[in-house]
Amino acid sequence: MVPVSRASTASVPGLAIRREGDRDIARILPEERPVALVFNGATAAVMMATPADLEDFATGFALTERFIEHPDQIESLENITHENGIEARVWLRDDRRDVVFERRRTMLGPLGCGLCGIDSLEQALRPLPTLTGDGPFLDRLEAARATDALRNFQPLHDMTQALHAAGFLLPERGILLAREDVGRHNALDKLIGALARQGIDPGDGAIVLTSRVSVDIVQKTVIAGCRILIAASAPTAYALELATSAGLTLAAFARDGEVDIYSHPNRIRRGHPDES
Repeated sequence: MVPVSRASTASVPGLAIRREGDRDIARILPEERPVALVFNGATAAVMMATPADLEDFATGFALTERFIEHPDQIESLENITHENGIEARVWLRDDRRDVVFERRRTMLGPLGCGLCGIDSLEQALRPLPTLTGDGPFLDRLEAARATDALRNFQPLHDMTQALHAAGFLLPERGILLAREDVGRHNALDKLIGALARQGIDPGDGAIVLTSRVSVDIVQKTVIAGCRILIAASAPTAYALELATSAGLTLAAFARDGEVDIYSHPNRIRRGHPDES
């Protein structure tokens, strides 16, 4: 049995039909593989994901599912490649083991959904903490240009035109780091995991997404402790309701130097736009 590829992309042949004629082509496509997130020997979720930055993915998932409160509660983390997919195997400290089974869910999540297969409605709509504190603060143009800045951190999307990205924006410093995945919620988990593993406080900046904003995106952002979320597309009405009640600044349609702000606009300094 041959293990699945861990590559993030694959080159495939195709036939291009154009006005000027047909020709053979090669396209680079994104990979997606089943990734089993296994905590202390029990599978918590199986997600279709891009097989890159899986350590960040497992860490971020553990944080946003509240299996852990800090990466130090992870004793070991390894990726095991099988014939049919990849197992991200995580062992937590003894004092976190009961938490895993309380929050455990099993799913095979399609790309558009981060809640598929969850055990109960109560778990899907779990209470969120309230984000306190006024800051951080972004200039209006920082917010409006955030997704444009994120474009410079999407090498896999540049190759495939088919991946989402989540980036972390620090005021007056720009995008600090980003992660990509075929699933927008996977990209966000990878980013949150990367921030935690590098000791960067999500509360110091803004999370920037190439996607729409659904309920699970708001949940993950708030649980991570980030107070500003900027997206290229729209939020759902209920996602906005959750963001408002949790104290999250939610900005959407950030494109070409413009942005809409839907909740807690005090963290976006408006003033007069500086076009210099």
